[in-house]
Formats: sequence, C-alpha cells, structure tokens
Amino acid sequence: MTYQPLSNRYQNMQYRRCGRSGIKLSAISLGLWHNFGHVDVYDTYQKTLRLAFDSGITHFDLANNYGPPPGSAEENFGRILKEDFFNYRDELIISTKAGYTMWDGPYGDWGSKKYLVASLDQSLKRMGLDYVDIFYHHRPDPETPLEETMQALDLIVRQGKALYAGISNYPAAEAEKAIHILKQLGTPCLIHQPKYSMFVRDPEAGLLDVLAREGVGCIPFSPLAQGLLTNKYLHGIPEDSRAARSTGFLQKDQVTPQRIEQITNLNKLAIQRGQSLAQMALAWLLKDDRVTSVLIGASRPDQLADSLKALDNIKFSSEELASIEDILK
Repeated sequence: MTYQPLSNRYQNMQYRRCGRSGIKLSAISLGLWHNFGHVDVYDTYQKTLRLAFDSGITHFDLANNYGPPPGSAEENFGRILKEDFFNYRDELIISTKAGYTMWDGPYGDWGSKKYLVASLDQSLKRMGLDYVDIFYHHRPDPETPLEETMQALDLIVRQGKALYAGISNYPAAEAEKAIHILKQLGTPCLIHQPKYSMFVRDPEAGLLDVLAREGVGCIPFSPLAQGLLTNKYLHGIPEDSRAARSTGFLQKDQVTPQRIEQITNLNKLAIQRGQSLAQMALAWLLKDDRVTSVLIGASRPDQLADSLKALDNIKFSSEELASIEDILK
C-alpha cells in the first residue's frame, strides 16, 4: 500500500526557531545514528520514519558514517525517501555530516576541503538528493586550519549542495571562532550539535551562551546518555543492553552503583511528574529556550511514540530543578 501521511501531522508538534534564522525545527528530531543500517530490519525502521513524519517530525539527521556499515543509513533513508516521502521533500529538513573516518587514505577523514566536498557528493548520491538542508562539520580537526574547513562549508552552500552550514562537537571557544569565520564569509552558521544530557553538562560551560549571543541554534545529541536516562538500567545492567555488550560508546564500568542510584532517584521524580525517566530527560533539555530541538534515536516505532510524549510536559518547578541538581551532584 502507498504511504499516505496523516493530514493533521503538524497539529501536535512544537516548532522552535533555530537561532536567529528563518528556519524552525520540530522540537524533537530523529537521528539515524543507529538502527537504520543494513544490519537492521527495513520494515521496522520504515515504520519508525513514517511515524516520525505522521507525528510532525520534519528533521531527519544523518552522517556519512552512520550505519553500520558506514553509508548504509543514508542509502536506506534514500530508499524510504523515494518510496514514501518523495512528494514531501519540501516539508523535510535533511541533514548530514562529515568529519569522522569514512574511507582509507589521507582524504577520508577530519576537516580538509577535499574530504568535506567529496563526502557530501557521496552522501547526496546515496540518498538520491540534489541538496541537503544542513551540512555539518562533524568534529574539529586539530591539524587543518579552521579557515579551510569553514571555507569548505561556505563553498558547499554557495554551490547549492546544502542550504545551511552547521558544526558539531565543537567546544565553546572553537565554536565561536568558526561562527565568526562563517559570518565573515557570508554563510552564517545555522546550528551546533553538541553532546548534552543530564549526565553530560559540558555545553553549560560557555557553549550555550556563545550560541545564544551569536544567534545559532542548538540541537543536543545523546540526550538519554546512551540509554542511561531510561528505565533500562534501574536494576543494574540487562544482558541485552549496550553496556553489557560494551560494543558502543557506553561501557559496563560507566554503570556504577552511584550512577544507578542517580537514575533511581531521577526516575522517582519523573513518576511524580507523570513522565517516564526518558521523557523527563528530554523535557529537561527542552526547558531551555536556547535549545532548538532534541535529537533522539529509536529502534522501534513504540520507542519513538514514548519519547514524543515528553512534549506533554516541558515545564519544571524551581523545586523540581533543585531536586534534579541535588541528585546529579
């Protein structure tokens, strides 16, 4: 059967302006870092993407190396784009990135103009697109001049291969420099994608202030701290979890007794708020108006549906915020 999106899909989503740009993003965006590779089940992630669009999510976030294997998330997204969303391209914000290892040799990693331009050309082919809405440099490169990397983003926008430029994983001082270079080049930085959650607070040490001052949007990734901020680890480490396998970024030794105690206490507070721990963790990020959207992953449609309920309550009392800080100390 041909997919027909829900006609009321924009009624229940919140949309937030991205910095001082003309773009608004859905308060929750879907990231395709995991769960959309060739190792995953096509029918499952197709249903997840359809539910996202039916729920008013307009922003889908990819990168050249997402999979596994690298590149396969873009290929699979391109296939679903063609099958389901072809007539709705102008209702979507599609982003991709380059900056991590993608192919062998000196031109398949980091931040040279050669790598960024070649990588985006490959990404466009994989997705079957003429352009992406946002193209990010995925991480700072200590060996390439920042000017060269930003000139590459500027060139890509001027070529029409991306509408907007973004940066990811840049600490505050480097982000500020990058933003200023892009401004001078005439291609303002639209958005920054940092790692940010209740357990990873680095952006609060200057980055959020820089973005607010410069009128740049912020879209945190890993808002659930690789699953720690869910009910999965309330009773220790389940056998089927990422931490148990220690194959990803979450290692067994990170799930300490102190961490489990924090998760347990945060979960009690979430229940008092009528939310799951995951919903509260997303709402906690969205309470800050410097945050444009929160980037979530989902391995199944029901997981996505659960996360979307975070939008039902993103207000916190001063007592609740104080309790959260006490727990996180």
